[in-house]
Amino acid sequence: MALMITDECINCDVCEPECPNDAISQGEEIYVIAADLCTECIGHHEVSQCVEVCPVDCIILNPDIVETEAQLHEKYLALGNV
Repeated sequence: MALMITDECINCDVCEPECPNDAISQGEEIYVIAADLCTECIGHHEVSQCVEVCPVDCIILNPDIVETEAQLHEKYLALGNV
């Protein structure tokens, strides 16, 4: 699954620079994650870096976008990561 940021986001700015796929950006009110770029850090790190650094635990799995680890790895490769 891609990740998403809930409205508990406090705009602390720590998640955006941690994303290896540049999937996180400032939205109208809070940060947002582009699902087409989010691989949950598969291929880059053992754990999702944005989740690791979020001080309010507002980054969760997006229930509307179900992806297996294999699909996330395919996305990682399709994004030009080798």
